[in-house]
Amino acid sequence: MRTDVTHFRCDIRDGIAFVALDRPDRKNPLTFESYAELRDWFRDLAYADDVNAVVFGSNGGNFSSGGDVHDIIGPLTRMSMKELLAFTRMTGDLVKAIVNCTKPVIAAIDGVCVGAGAIIAMASDLRIATPDAKCAFLFTRVGLAGCDMGACAILPRIIGQGRAAELLFTGRSMSAEEGAAWGFYNSVVAADALEEAAETLATRIAAGPNFGHMMTKTMLAQEWSMSIEQAIEAEAQAQAICMQTADFERAYRAFVGKEKPMFEGN
Repeated sequence: MRTDVTHFRCDIRDGIAFVALDRPDRKNPLTFESYAELRDWFRDLAYADDVNAVVFGSNGGNFSSGGDVHDIIGPLTRMSMKELLAFTRMTGDLVKAIVNCTKPVIAAIDGVCVGAGAIIAMASDLRIATPDAKCAFLFTRVGLAGCDMGACAILPRIIGQGRAAELLFTGRSMSAEEGAAWGFYNSVVAADALEEAAETLATRIAAGPNFGHMMTKTMLAQEWSMSIEQAIEAEAQAQAICMQTADFERAYRAFVGKEKPMFEGN
């Protein structure tokens, strides 16, 4: 997987990709260019064999301040409807790329996490925060609807319809305490422990049966639109496929030998 990116930070080591927005002096806003490059990078990730998990981290004490006021919001006020739709489809494509990248994505959130930054956190599979994390879906605060980049579909599934409606209507910040209580955050850790906690979780996941993890992520996304009967059948097929992998046999032999299984992702 390529690391020669221009508009965000990217480092890959031991099967884990560490990415972060890289404008800490502005609390890491997104631009047209960073949206597009992140979208393309996550799309390519589905075909990368050297990455088994992703940590989308904070930088300089903040996760992301969302769309840049000067570089994005200002130009949007001067665009035609056709140009605006092209932009909103591109931002939505970033969420789809994160959901469909086949790798578990962990968001490590410190400080400001608002607007499109909150959407990236929402689209991730797991979220770890610090006590100072402030997450807000600010779209109504700039005169827009709360239904941006899949928020009205995804956020209620994480924290519930009523809580999601409150955040999307008011644009207020969700505190770390609320986020943990509502299930948005998997855990809250001290700021100086955030990177280590995210890497520890990513390492644990990356050491597992990565073909199985791919299938789990795929089913978590696809089963949103299935009935229970359809989901049970889809999972039966997915699990039968996983039972043909060498990792399944490795786990069996390790269990019989009273050893810890060493998964290889195939």
